[in-house]
Amino acid sequence: MNSQLKTLSLSIAAAVVMIGCGKKEEAPQPAPQAAAPAPAAPAPVTVKIGHVAPLTGGIAHLGKDNENGARLAIDEANAAGIKLGGAPVKFELVAEDDQADPKIGNTVAQKLVDAKVAGVVGHLNSGTTIPASAIYNQAGIPMISGSATNPALTEQGFKNVFRVVGRDDQQGPAVANYLIATAKPKVAAVIDDATAYGEGLANEVEKTFKAAGIKVLPREKGTDKTADWKAVLTKIKGKKPDVVFYGGMDATGGPLLKQARELKINAVFSFGDGACTDKMAELAGAAAEGLICSQAGIPVQAAGKKFLDAYKAKFGIDPILYSPFTYDATWLLVEAMKKADSADPAKYLSALAASSYDGASGHIEFDEKGDRKDAEMTIFTMKEGKVTPLAIIKGDKSLTLDEYAAQSAAK
Repeated sequence: MNSQLKTLSLSIAAAVVMIGCGKKEEAPQPAPQAAAPAPAAPAPVTVKIGHVAPLTGGIAHLGKDNENGARLAIDEANAAGIKLGGAPVKFELVAEDDQADPKIGNTVAQKLVDAKVAGVVGHLNSGTTIPASAIYNQAGIPMISGSATNPALTEQGFKNVFRVVGRDDQQGPAVANYLIATAKPKVAAVIDDATAYGEGLANEVEKTFKAAGIKVLPREKGTDKTADWKAVLTKIKGKKPDVVFYGGMDATGGPLLKQARELKINAVFSFGDGACTDKMAELAGAAAEGLICSQAGIPVQAAGKKFLDAYKAKFGIDPILYSPFTYDATWLLVEAMKKADSADPAKYLSALAASSYDGASGHIEFDEKGDRKDAEMTIFTMKEGKVTPLAIIKGDKSLTLDEYAAQSAAK
């Protein structure tokens, strides 16, 4: 090989080596990884709230009114998109009919316990609420009544029992003192329907009459199903009472009043909240005009406008009596669950007891017994077929409906 050819070969070889050394081999790239899946959204949770009232029988109209109030609150809570523990909640109202019968009341109370409801609104009648409350207490389930007024309910010492209406030992003196001031009776007759509610309220009225020096005739009784009162009324007619008070519901109070007027008994007739309804005009006819009655709370007319409008829009009728209270009771359960971030009764009970809530029936706080603090009482008369408020009693003050509305608006 001549020198020129040798030199050329060496140059080519050097160039090849330089090219080989200059080329950087790329490291193998890892396969692209799939993006981590987003955390799954918590599954919706169903929270059951029980409601119990008589939905059949003579006071089914009041029971349905109570249920309507609770159902309206449930619908609003579901529309609000509430979450507990990060999970969206669907509230379900489990409605039961206790027929105003304590035995059936206990049966449906146990049924709600077995259904694992998180709380209960009800019952309507004191006679069903008191025994049922022991069942809920044993199960550790909070219950709030929007209508049971017998003091014994919250005197049992149960920490899970509440009510959003006043007690009969407030209501009885309120209506009795109104009668004393306006009718100035010398003789009074007191009748009851032998239920925990009717007898308990009648006892409070009688005590107040006697303390004022009024002669009270021996107690007369019927039942919560009595339709013929003529034997009782004939007995008291000869004693010429100035006032007659009946502790019972409108289904029996209406016939009592109608038959009294047919017998020409001209006394002032008065009733508690169970017979303080427009239905008295239907049941007693013209005899209902001018009756006096009381309610253990504000009148429906004074309930919050938002509630009144929503109730009418949903059900196509106006509320009757207790529905603002059952509406508030339902919301109190929901708000306590929100505060505790749990529907577990053991976790939200303390929040419920410490409630400070502005509802359709006004401001609500509970005392150590579970009673509503500073509960109002209202005195009504029947005027042209409608129960019409005469006075709202709060503490030692008596206010007209307009005065109460003005006072509430100023807060």
